[in-house]
Amino acid sequence: MSWRKEQRRAERGYHHGNLKEALLQAALGLIAEKGAAGFTFADAARMAGVSPAAPYRHFRDLDELLSSIAQRGFEQFETVLTAAWDDGRPDTVTAFERVGKAYLAFARNEPAFYSAMFESGLPVDLNPALLAASERAFGIIRAAAERLAALSPPGTPRPPALMMALHIWSMSHGVASLFARGDAARRKLPMTAEDLLEAEVLIYLRGLGFSTDRRPSGQNDHPDQKPAGPPPVPPSGPWGSQK
Repeated sequence: MSWRKEQRRAERGYHHGNLKEALLQAALGLIAEKGAAGFTFADAARMAGVSPAAPYRHFRDLDELLSSIAQRGFEQFETVLTAAWDDGRPDTVTAFERVGKAYLAFARNEPAFYSAMFESGLPVDLNPALLAASERAFGIIRAAAERLAALSPPGTPRPPALMMALHIWSMSHGVASLFARGDAARRKLPMTAEDLLEAEVLIYLRGLGFSTDRRPSGQNDHPDQKPAGPPPVPPSGPWGSQK
């Protein structure tokens, strides 16, 4: 759900005493306008229409307010990635491609949450709830990486799933920073964000020894199952383009 819709609902709720939600939505608005480091605790109070002392009823300081926003962002991020992954259906590679697209879509559609999650400089490991939320979201990427690692070509060392997950997460974040943000830092390049991420993943997998001439289908995810009929035409994706 867009933060703007939540903001309108929070503003209606604040008249009934929902100060915490009003502050969260005010901060989201400020992040969208100025960035995660571009406003103060007092600015959030002013945006919510309360006194500078009012936020202390719910938050120790600005970092705690930002942590709450980042945690909510990671929770929504986990939901989006989980739906995209869909437990690897109909096959590992197709599901993995959906996860990459979902990552970019979240950064594009929820820039305020994304900024709080990745650009606020918050010490995530000092906030147990935030750390847990971020690890659950990362866990979806790791699950996809584990399935990909299991498809390693015969005769090549199986890459560590955690290493693959970290590389994929880093590549996705880098592409999102180039393309999926709506602020002044957005770069114009002669390709889409999805195309760039796919190209980066292709190069990375090639370096690990994966064949990039063809992409395994869902039937190939289970080597003990023999496909019926003629072999399918490999679809487009990290392992090659459809002829």
